[in-house]
Amino acid sequence: MMLETNIPTLPATAPRHSLRNGVVACVGVFSIIGILSYCSFQLGVLLALGSFGSSAVLLFTFPENHFSQPRSLVGGHFICTLVALLVLSFAGHHWWALAIAVALATAIMMLTRTLHPPAGSNPIIVFLAMPDWQFLFFPTLFGAMMMVLVAWFYHRACRRSYPLYWI
Repeated sequence: MMLETNIPTLPATAPRHSLRNGVVACVGVFSIIGILSYCSFQLGVLLALGSFGSSAVLLFTFPENHFSQPRSLVGGHFICTLVALLVLSFAGHHWWALAIAVALATAIMMLTRTLHPPAGSNPIIVFLAMPDWQFLFFPTLFGAMMMVLVAWFYHRACRRSYPLYWI
């Protein structure tokens, strides 16, 4: 007698995206990264993080995903940067402190339901750049909030539903 399992079968390949969805995603990613980059260059203030590139991909290719919702995007980036700054302040600039920062930030994102995988690279960015506490607000919080705002307007203009929930 065989036991039945509830393990779903996975498709053999990744899903195929339509040309329309590809164009919508491409223009959306261009829009948000373009806006953040333009503002950065014009204001002389860093507003675009490396992790925002992968956040933009999620926002415009899978806007319905939990990782793309405002709670996860803004909360994840904020938490990861905050944890990294705290660990850097208390433990110093060591390889093991960086590992602790990424692990701790991941656990906190999971516990607070703000999991956003691209934000997991923020502690690495913090340990490489060695910024001051202002980095938590500019570019992290401001940039993440701008991404959500642009995504909200853009998806509305394309008649797509975003976000599925705010908090």
